[in-house]
Amino acid sequence: MWHHKNTLFGKYEIGKLLGCGAFAKVYHARSIATGQSVAVKVINKSKITNTSNIKREISIMRRLHHPHIVKLYEVLATKSKIYVVIEFVKGGELFTRVAKGRFDEETGRKYFQQLISAVGFCHSRGIYHRDLKPENILIDENGYLKVSDFGLSAATDQIRQDGMLHTICGTPSYVAPDILVKKGYDGAKVDIWSCGIILYVLTAGYLPFNDPNLMEMYRKIYKGEYQCPKWMSSDLKRFLSRLLDTNPATRITVDQIFQDPWFRKDYKEVSFPASDDQFTLKPDEEDRTGFSLNAFNIISFSSGLDLSCLFDDSSSSENDGERFVSTEAPEKIVEKVEEVLKGETGLILKTNKNWGLEIEGEKVKFRMELEVYRLIDNLAVVEVRRRMGHVKLFNELWGEKIKPNLVSAAGQNDPPPARSL
Repeated sequence: MWHHKNTLFGKYEIGKLLGCGAFAKVYHARSIATGQSVAVKVINKSKITNTSNIKREISIMRRLHHPHIVKLYEVLATKSKIYVVIEFVKGGELFTRVAKGRFDEETGRKYFQQLISAVGFCHSRGIYHRDLKPENILIDENGYLKVSDFGLSAATDQIRQDGMLHTICGTPSYVAPDILVKKGYDGAKVDIWSCGIILYVLTAGYLPFNDPNLMEMYRKIYKGEYQCPKWMSSDLKRFLSRLLDTNPATRITVDQIFQDPWFRKDYKEVSFPASDDQFTLKPDEEDRTGFSLNAFNIISFSSGLDLSCLFDDSSSSENDGERFVSTEAPEKIVEKVEEVLKGETGLILKTNKNWGLEIEGEKVKFRMELEVYRLIDNLAVVEVRRRMGHVKLFNELWGEKIKPNLVSAAGQNDPPPARSL
């Protein structure tokens, strides 16, 4: 159902709502001039922060003209809204298809070949997706794969002097161990890891690393602890082991993937013409001054997460607790807390069988809990929560006495900053 009275700049008739997120609504639309179906993401400018020069970002996106990447047609703007016009992919998400049941190896290989073609193309243009997963891959009406949702992508100019990217992002089940270590990572290598997870999901029907306990899942990712189902061929198992190599230095590269026997079976090179299409930015009469926006944010507001926020808990009030990563061993962390509390009177300290402490008031109603989760030998997550009692007492005990000892010690090893829950 097309709304002829609801047109965008006289160019597009807006149809039904396809999806809605925190920053944008996505509509099915039709070009008035050509009748072509498109998708239009309508973004509220007031909800966008950390903007940058859109012309530079659109120039970057012009590099990604590939049959297996969703096309960006143009960006339009009013005083309060931004309209991103992209290719409409009718078939929906790859996730929806694999959720109905795993694919056979031949089908999984076909999709994976298309995925690597797209990912390799991105890398050759200096773009790293960083949130590859079946939910961000679309299938068109002809059964061809289209990579979408570049909201967390990075370009080569974001690489620091150490040659690495440092922003911690991705989706938990698909994130590479080299991102979680938080020492910098190669964007191409983490994309390859995510591709390996996708291939496993396509051919097994479930995730290789999965656990209701987030910390336990991260531990499995660090250790590379997964098992292939018995129906996988030996060649596929071998190939997956190269994709899901926890050591980025020895993990298979895109060039090596193209040479792998399992991958090369029935592979057809993707050919496409070079494109010099110009994307346009057309502010309306009320907004002639233009605007600045990060194109990687406006192209898609993906459901992927900045992992530095994964330790947040929106259900907690501002001062109820905190989580952060430490490079101290759990035993050492607990030892330091116990040392600090030795000088405190009116408190009862209890320990549990793991690396946990419970601190209670002897005469006042107060209780706080501290838990330490080991991820790998030199990385742990510290979680503290106020369970009972006044916030002021918690802030004094934790914020002024205990936490400075833990954070300063961790700081010697370049930890991530502490984050409030």
